[in-house]
Amino acid sequence: MKSNDHRKYYAAYDERYKTAHARGVSWMSNVSTPIVMDVIERYRIGHGHKLLEIGCGEGRDAGTVLESGYDLSATDVSGEAIAYCRQRWPQYAEHFSVLDCLSDRLDAKFDFIFAVAVIHMLVPDGDRDGFYQFVHHHLNGNGIALICTMGDGECETQSDITQAFAPRERDHESGKMLVAGTSCRTVSFRTFERELARNHFSVIEKGITGSLPDFDSLMYAVVKAADD
Repeated sequence: MKSNDHRKYYAAYDERYKTAHARGVSWMSNVSTPIVMDVIERYRIGHGHKLLEIGCGEGRDAGTVLESGYDLSATDVSGEAIAYCRQRWPQYAEHFSVLDCLSDRLDAKFDFIFAVAVIHMLVPDGDRDGFYQFVHHHLNGNGIALICTMGDGECETQSDITQAFAPRERDHESGKMLVAGTSCRTVSFRTFERELARNHFSVIEKGITGSLPDFDSLMYAVVKAADD
């Protein structure tokens, strides 16, 4: 990243999406994350409830939730991703909007908030806390949230955020692609739970899941606001 580049490091995925879309392909697969609908069904999230997705990307989960009849607001920091979703699902265009959860706020509370593969894009503790605080602020009193992050529950790694926009060659089903490197921080379950507790969440359940072909291993937690 050049010193005069004031773009937020975690917005680098916008560039990655632009590169893929210019080639006429999506960056991620169209396969939804199984645990999203599983949690919706197991915790009896109904069609009368208000749902929010943070970091919808190209809509791999939002499309499934919307087509299942739920009242979902799907958001992403990437304008490119939101434009893609609105074009792909024109009947749900008003459900997609650009949102930076570290700087924006919504005039609404939600019964269920979910974010798949978002928190691992945030590296400094302050940014990660900002994400959790956004979720906490926008949950209804009896609401729950599902947070999924890349990781195996043990290893901890983090990338250099100053290199988030630097071009990197990545494998893609359409072939090699030169895209923005983006950012990543993986944490252990111990750190994950410490972050949640620090931001006033109680863990209802946690575990390891997957979402092939995009993610072999995802840590997840279903949480609620902690009692005062």
